[in-house]
Amino acid sequence: MAIRITENRLSRRAFLRSTAATGLVAASGLALPGISRAADRPVVTHGIQSGDVSEGRAVLWSRTDRPARAVFEWSTTESFADPRRLPTLTALPENDYTVKILAEDLPAGEEIFYRVRFADLADPNITADPVTGHLRTAPAGRRDISFVWSGDTVGQGWGINPDAGGMKGYATMLKHDPDFFIHSGDNVYADGVIKAEVDLPDGTKWKNIVTPEKSKVAETLDEFRGQYKYNFMDDNVRALYAAVPVLTQWDDHEVTNNWSDSKQLGAAYTEKNIHVLTARAAKAFHEWMPIATTMAEPQRVYRKIAYGPMLDVFMIDMRTYRGPNGDNLETAEGGVAAFLGPDQLAWLKQALLDSRATWKVIAADMPLSLVVWDQFVDNKGKGFEAVSNNNAGAPLGRELEFADLLRFIKAAGIKNTVWLTADVHYTAAHYYDPNKAQFQDFEPFWEFVSGPIHAGTFGPGELDMTFGPEAKYVKAPPAGQVNLSPASGLQFFGHVKIAADTGVMTVTLYDTADTALWSTDIQPAKA
Repeated sequence: MAIRITENRLSRRAFLRSTAATGLVAASGLALPGISRAADRPVVTHGIQSGDVSEGRAVLWSRTDRPARAVFEWSTTESFADPRRLPTLTALPENDYTVKILAEDLPAGEEIFYRVRFADLADPNITADPVTGHLRTAPAGRRDISFVWSGDTVGQGWGINPDAGGMKGYATMLKHDPDFFIHSGDNVYADGVIKAEVDLPDGTKWKNIVTPEKSKVAETLDEFRGQYKYNFMDDNVRALYAAVPVLTQWDDHEVTNNWSDSKQLGAAYTEKNIHVLTARAAKAFHEWMPIATTMAEPQRVYRKIAYGPMLDVFMIDMRTYRGPNGDNLETAEGGVAAFLGPDQLAWLKQALLDSRATWKVIAADMPLSLVVWDQFVDNKGKGFEAVSNNNAGAPLGRELEFADLLRFIKAAGIKNTVWLTADVHYTAAHYYDPNKAQFQDFEPFWEFVSGPIHAGTFGPGELDMTFGPEAKYVKAPPAGQVNLSPASGLQFFGHVKIAADTGVMTVTLYDTADTALWSTDIQPAKA
């Protein structure tokens, strides 16, 4: 994509070069203790972020260390010539001193620079140093589009290791100068205890930064908040989020592993009510993530992001509305067999039907056909965590919803749907062919899996053939190896490019060393 540089306008790449040493990459006081540490001045503690960007709007976010007034401004120039000021917000302890605001009426297809300044509540002349971020709004017309996706951050005991360069996968994704980043869930591991040192198979040690909140499973609201604070201690995470909007969804580890109504909490938990934990986790998630708020359902995660005439992204929630994990063999849709739930499923059908974009990307936090067990008893899988029931026959249980959805997509003539997901901690490309399926009433489609971005690596999993998936590519640990550290090199993300002239979608699977592992070009079908 061509980069435009005018006298007072910088591209994202140039912006990063010009500001890396002065507050973008090191926007947190954790990284540069000398930034605005005067006792009477607010401090920007965890940088700045944007999210849910579209043609004329984006969510802006930041956090301070005390009650303070927050003023956001934006401009189309890095020098902030003629800045536009947004309404003042107040950072309060009820929201962990986080603030976020929907910036509207942004120009389409432009480089937008934004900043926040926190001021003392009693004296507006006492202010923190401003912190600056950057985003690119969706185009009004056809333009090359580029974005990345991955999931699973700080899982299985693998935390921030400064000796290893921190969470390097985030820096690698930023090198691709994407328009946005989709985080496919497990933004944090609230159940993931971090130890100071972990022994590696080669005799060396992995050394983690440790905080009190990461030293036990999260139960209190402050402990859930501490999961996000931990991740934003990493320079690479803050740099990506300050430069690139994030479209985020959640999965199980924002609360605890494999949670549903059937979850039984173990001895590590003093709070045994899964609904109490979920409520606290959801509050922390919405405080810390730059996700737009839906007034009718303030903690709703599923939503559509319109990114110009060539792309709509449908962020779905495969966690909140599900029935209890179990055998997954019900013969009727809904109730115990619910996964998306009736309201979300109806919304997704209508949103897909209404979409006029060339490509409809369904961002799912779990894969459709990989067998994911709920638990293991005597080394045997028991119950099901995802959609598949490992039955390889006609749809049953949660599969019924997706059979309904796929049938609807075909009957309505909806073209060019692509599924992106993470969750299983390896990378793969699956092609769904009705001719190879037990349920055949759908059009062929692709599902791409990528991750983890900084967690233990597992897999590969088995495929259930109800919907006829074929693994076109898989990269996972060698047989018998599980929970490999980020040092193993088996950390992954995906990169999507959409060409303005042809409409071709190119999907490339990468490791975090920036090695292109596999790629395919998908031709758009005509409606």
